[in-house]
Amino acid sequence: MKKITIVAILILCIVPFSVYAAESGMPLERAPVDITDNASLQRGAESFVNFCLTCHGASYMRYNRHRDIGYTNEEILEKMVHTGQKVGDLMLSAMRKKEGEEWFGVAPPDLSVIARSRGADWLYTYLKAFYRDDATGTGWNNLVFDRAAMPHVLYQLQGEQKLEVNGDQKSLILDKPGQMTAAEFDKFVGDLVNYMVYLGEPHANVRKELGVKVILFLLGMLALSYFLKKEYWRDIH
Repeated sequence: MKKITIVAILILCIVPFSVYAAESGMPLERAPVDITDNASLQRGAESFVNFCLTCHGASYMRYNRHRDIGYTNEEILEKMVHTGQKVGDLMLSAMRKKEGEEWFGVAPPDLSVIARSRGADWLYTYLKAFYRDDATGTGWNNLVFDRAAMPHVLYQLQGEQKLEVNGDQKSLILDKPGQMTAAEFDKFVGDLVNYMVYLGEPHANVRKELGVKVILFLLGMLALSYFLKKEYWRDIH
């Protein structure tokens, strides 16, 4: 009976993830995430500011935290701050909530923890899965998130895709080329998603490094305690 209960719990834990992946309409691609790659994070940060920050905010993040990925304050002001804000200010959206609701029907969400909420693979696949759909208000749809309110802001880079349906199979075909090749766009989106993963926990690298140091310290103390114990009991016996 106990074994049956454990199996049932495991099934209940797994099923929601399976359903979530199936509802996306296409398999999720593996995002090339490496938050120790400062060059990738810098490219992603600049792309985020140029393409995302107009509508979406990252209100849990301050510009000056980007010193952790290799920027100086001067570089932050030059490459990332385009709205007259100061280097210590929060990364707030230029769009007001009411404007977003009027234009898109829903206010664009804050992206501070979107990678932790949705997952890097979901974001990576989603940003590559837009296609033309005249039946929607924006003229765009998404194979991962049907009827997404967000238009395809990266279409000039990727180009325009169209949906092809063959029975139960759906696929996207490039109809009009963009400014980037498919490989270049994959790299662009990969850097952007990598940055959004970093954005969700900017102190992750420091935490992991500190964790390794703490574990090494504890192992060292364990060894010292063991030899101290042997020395102490040798005198008693």
